[in-house]
Amino acid sequence: MSTFLVLRHQSGPAWLPSRPLEEQSGWPEHAAFMDALVDSGVIVLGGPLSDDGRVMLVVEAESAEAAEAALAPDPWTGSHLVPGWIEQWTIRLDGRAARSTS
Repeated sequence: MSTFLVLRHQSGPAWLPSRPLEEQSGWPEHAAFMDALVDSGVIVLGGPLSDDGRVMLVVEAESAEAAEAALAPDPWTGSHLVPGWIEQWTIRLDGRAARSTS
């Protein structure tokens, strides 16, 4: 069994709902930062939930504090994204491995 952390963030004061994600200010810097966390294995899954500004991340980290520390340097933290809650998630079912071998 793998244990991950699920983080929910909400759009912040600099978020402009009239603009698509890629047209928000600071998008290239935010995208590069997040891509680096994916490449390093910190972020497993992530993305917006719907059009209301909520974002979910599945993070592999030793603790909630470690996950928060990894995300703190994101150029969008506090401006475009405001941290919400973090919960531990124990995955008992994972169909990804079965699909990748077929």
